[in-house]
Amino acid sequence: MPDITERLRAAGCVFAEEEAHILHESAAGPQELEAMVARRVAGEPLEHVVGWAQFCERRITVAPGVFVPRRRTEFLVAQALVLAPESAVIVDLCCGSGAIGAVLAYRLPNAEVHAADVDLTAVRCARVNLGDRGQVYQGDLFRPLPANLRGRVHVLTVNVPYVPSDELDLMPVEARRHEPRFALDGGSDGLDRLRRVAGEASAWLTDGGSMLSEVAEHQAATAVSVLASGGLRARSVTDGDSTVVIGTRQSARR
Repeated sequence: MPDITERLRAAGCVFAEEEAHILHESAAGPQELEAMVARRVAGEPLEHVVGWAQFCERRITVAPGVFVPRRRTEFLVAQALVLAPESAVIVDLCCGSGAIGAVLAYRLPNAEVHAADVDLTAVRCARVNLGDRGQVYQGDLFRPLPANLRGRVHVLTVNVPYVPSDELDLMPVEARRHEPRFALDGGSDGLDRLRRVAGEASAWLTDGGSMLSEVAEHQAATAVSVLASGGLRARSVTDGDSTVVIGTRQSARR
């Protein structure tokens, strides 16, 4: 594999040796390996080339054109697990490949899991990743969800796009070229989609249920205000380069 490693390194792959090993293990033979190396050298994300991403110690199926789950989002999953009861009703909006919902379904085998995304390719990946452990719907935010989920959701995860529109050109080239813009573009300040979700979340959450979303650290204060404006008790938590805002619906009896 030295030749493959050098080709990857020359193409700018920081973890060239590790990627060479993954490509070699994923290829069915020399011809497929060469084709996969060529795709990676051309700038296609490694996860799209091999068809999976490592997330919370699980292999998540991804396809070309689908947002690749980031390792930093594992912190959001950890926070959701703290909040979820054993038999939680969980909804994962903007689910992309379904990585968050799939991990929560695996960690909470008694949970009822639902996921939704507007993109059909992402929905297909999510259905593979959730299998028979959850339902996946195609549509915009809450719109495709069954009405009987209203007021029943214990944990609502929504990994909205949060990159401000005028900062998209600063993102890594492979993300800009190979992931859908709508999965990255959060509007003028990066929080447009979060505002839409926060405006409806209370109607879907049960008393004490929580909404969780990842944001950039510098957006946390504004994001907390957004959740509070939706009637939720809001806070933010940060670990390393991961920041999550959490909004909890308070009991109507209080």
